[in-house]
Amino acid sequence: MDSWPVNWEALDALIIDFAKSENLIEDSSPPSSPSLTSSYHSRLIIRQIRWSLEVGNIDAAIDILRVHAPFVLEDHRLLFRLQKLKFIELLRKGTRDDRIFAIDYLRKSLAPCALNAYPEAYEEFKHVLLAFIYDKDDQTSPVANEWAEKRRYEIAGLVSSVLRAHFHAYNPIFSMALRYLMSIHKGFCLRQGLVLPISNLTERLFLEERDFPALPPESLYEAQVFDEVDIQALAHAVELTRQGAIDSLRFAKGDLFQAFQNEICRMRLDDAMLDELVREYCVYRGIVEPGMQTSSEPLKVNPPESGCCSSLDSSVDVDHSTAKHSNSETSALTDLSSMQGIDVELRFASEPTNNLEDCSPSGSHQSEISSLLRNRSKGAGERSKRKRWRGRHDDLDFISGVHFNRDGKQEGVECTSAEDKYEIVLQMKELASRGMAAEVVEEISTLDPDFFVQNPVLLFQLKQVEFLKLVGLGDHSGALRVACSHLGPLAARDPNLLKPLKETLLSLLRPNEEAPVTGLPLHALATSLQAAFGKRLGIEEPQLMRIMRATLHTHSEWFKLQMCKDRFESLLRIDSLKENNTPVLTSLATSKSNIDSCTLGFSQATISSTTGVSDDSSSPNQASSQDAICDENAILKVMEFLALPRADAIHLLAQYNGNAETVIQQIFA
Repeated sequence: MDSWPVNWEALDALIIDFAKSENLIEDSSPPSSPSLTSSYHSRLIIRQIRWSLEVGNIDAAIDILRVHAPFVLEDHRLLFRLQKLKFIELLRKGTRDDRIFAIDYLRKSLAPCALNAYPEAYEEFKHVLLAFIYDKDDQTSPVANEWAEKRRYEIAGLVSSVLRAHFHAYNPIFSMALRYLMSIHKGFCLRQGLVLPISNLTERLFLEERDFPALPPESLYEAQVFDEVDIQALAHAVELTRQGAIDSLRFAKGDLFQAFQNEICRMRLDDAMLDELVREYCVYRGIVEPGMQTSSEPLKVNPPESGCCSSLDSSVDVDHSTAKHSNSETSALTDLSSMQGIDVELRFASEPTNNLEDCSPSGSHQSEISSLLRNRSKGAGERSKRKRWRGRHDDLDFISGVHFNRDGKQEGVECTSAEDKYEIVLQMKELASRGMAAEVVEEISTLDPDFFVQNPVLLFQLKQVEFLKLVGLGDHSGALRVACSHLGPLAARDPNLLKPLKETLLSLLRPNEEAPVTGLPLHALATSLQAAFGKRLGIEEPQLMRIMRATLHTHSEWFKLQMCKDRFESLLRIDSLKENNTPVLTSLATSKSNIDSCTLGFSQATISSTTGVSDDSSSPNQASSQDAICDENAILKVMEFLALPRADAIHLLAQYNGNAETVIQQIFA
């Protein structure tokens, strides 16, 4: 099947906003929202508290909380958990002095707090006393879970969830959207029994563990009535039980969208891998400069047996005696750099793969590329607009006295010829996005005479733009020459181009209107050209583009199965990522040479094959005829009582004429 259309301009905007929000690029322009700066600083505070808890430095975490979030220490439920963890960490040190201090801490702090924390706290207090007599390495002891280092990560996640909601320090929109899309993608693939080409990539990026949910204030545990539609929407959007969705709504005081953001941010991504994918995308799209990259070697903490160490923030380069290199993180980064297309400079500098050797421009064209690059002043102007990649170098000194190692050493990859190739591809993309089709065809044909022979659809699209531009200028004879010389012969060789040819020729009937080229999807055409021409030069598309294509497609397919519209897609700008206005080029397939790199690996049989939902792309979220016989209240009732997804509830109701009571009786019978 053809590649799923994505609005790359909308994605560019989200990526730039993400990079600015996380301070990943050097940019003197003010942020798009004044709240971004405060949110970034709040996330740094949360990150430092999380790190302190994950390495077992409970005192440091409490000190930061006392300064920046004293309300956490006033909540005895959270304070008791922190103090219990501190007691275990004192015993873990194993010295006689620390053991004496642990007994004193137990008497003066932990025991009094246990009496007022929550009903089960005193039983937990008595249970943790067993740590005095059972060794930390005894995996069969009744307090093995208390000794386990994963307990640090659980408490760190819980505190992070509370702080994130309190400070409204949510992840940038792109980061939340990616979490949501990959969560749906995973669920869709499990349901349909699919293993897609990007599955290995998404499994590395999208971590299994989640932060613990925040605890609603005790005053909110009183009975509250929430709309069942909101409960079910939240429960199925972020994979919660019904009670979990109710608790989340309680914590958010009934605000569905705030509850949704709280839950999405509990999902974890591999930050180091995400940053590398974003950087690769930014270099490919001409957002940041290729080549030189700030580099430093972070110190990590040994992971617990559950693999929770992957939740450590990759950006913190900490000079601390308790920190050690994370074997799992190092392995993940090693695997990441070995994946095709992740390291932009190394990949560009390498020789073309076997399937590209025969079609790449010969060595004699290298000087032409370099010459054209040097002589194009506009290209230099475009390059000057690019940002410099900064990477994660969090300035955390204002939070605590912990020393953070900032090695300012620059490490660059020498790849002059590769950057020449890369620059010329970006320039061709820029020309195409401006509608300068004739110049694009001329320069690419000079550099690689065989390119358009192997990409006739791209040539047709560019000549189509040239034709419409001439019509808009009133040069009808020039437009007809383009049609006779190029469009006609190309359509004669490919019957699929006859219909767009006829539609293009109709523009001759509207000579006095605004130039038709202004309505063309030039950015989409420029992206297709960049992908195809870049591949000819040995430059593969970034992995992030593959992820977005696949996950946006499965998002649409998932809500076809659910037979409803996604209530959260506007909040996360997913709807804008799917917008792809292509008035004239709609009927054209993506360049045939690019289909292999764009295809998602779906077979036609997997598309809603079990539901009978229409494949009409004009209404991907439109309910089927089955939905017409089902009352919304009946659907919600079956979903609630049977804990079923919406699609399954609708199918059951369709079998029993939409009667929810009959469905429930039949199931329990």
